[in-house]
Formats: sequence, C-alpha cells, structure tokens
Amino acid sequence: MKLIIGGYAQGKLDYVVKKYNIEDEKVFECALPTKEENEKVNPDGNATFLVSSLHKWIKKRIKEGGRPEEEISSFVKKNPNCIIICDEIGNGIVPMDPFERVYRERTGRILVNLAKEAEEVERVVCGIPQKIK
Repeated sequence: MKLIIGGYAQGKLDYVVKKYNIEDEKVFECALPTKEENEKVNPDGNATFLVSSLHKWIKKRIKEGGRPEEEISSFVKKNPNCIIICDEIGNGIVPMDPFERVYRERTGRILVNLAKEAEEVERVVCGIPQKIK
C-alpha cells in the first residue's frame, strides 16, 4: 500500500494518476470499492487502484456510526496494492465543533496507522512530491 498526503488542492490526485498511470475506473473518490467493484477492477488481486479523499470517507463513516479504523485496516490487508490519498486536516486552528474535533483526531490516528503499514508514504505540496517513507 502507498499513502499520499498533503493539503487541500496541492496536486495529489494528478501526481498519483500520472506517476502510476491509473485508469479512471480504478479511481474511487471518497469511497472504498464495494466487493463487486473490487472484483471488477481487481479480478486477480494484483491490480493497483486508488482511493482518493480518504478523509471525506472517514467523516462519512463516523457520521453513519461506522468504524473507519477497522474498516480501512481490513481493506488494506485485503488490497495491498492500493494507493490511498488523504488531505492533511490536523494542521491549523482547532475546530470549535466537537464532532469536527473528533473527526480530525480519528483521521490523524488512522493516517498514523496507515503510514506504519505503508510501503511508501509521500507528501505532495504544490504538486511536488516529498518522500517520507
């Protein structure tokens, strides 16, 4: 698994699509592929596909009462060739809204765990990648 992080509108998606030549049908925006979608784009289990805007998926799952920590961990174990893109949301002013603080904290912890497991971690700033791991 590869993890790409960076601020909002910093060119993460463009960078990954060009670097890894990812086709449109293998890009999942704000969602993990369903079992059927996964089987369609990854029939042999070796395809590289992309989960973009993971932070939005996490927020949605928290609001739905899901367990994004466990869900993403399970997903990555089953799909070791995936690439995950997530905005960095923990920098700056701490939100006043209690939900936003919980969401920000849980997203940060998920990224820490993903980075530990990742084969590579890159941060993209102004379209320029920086290898972290």
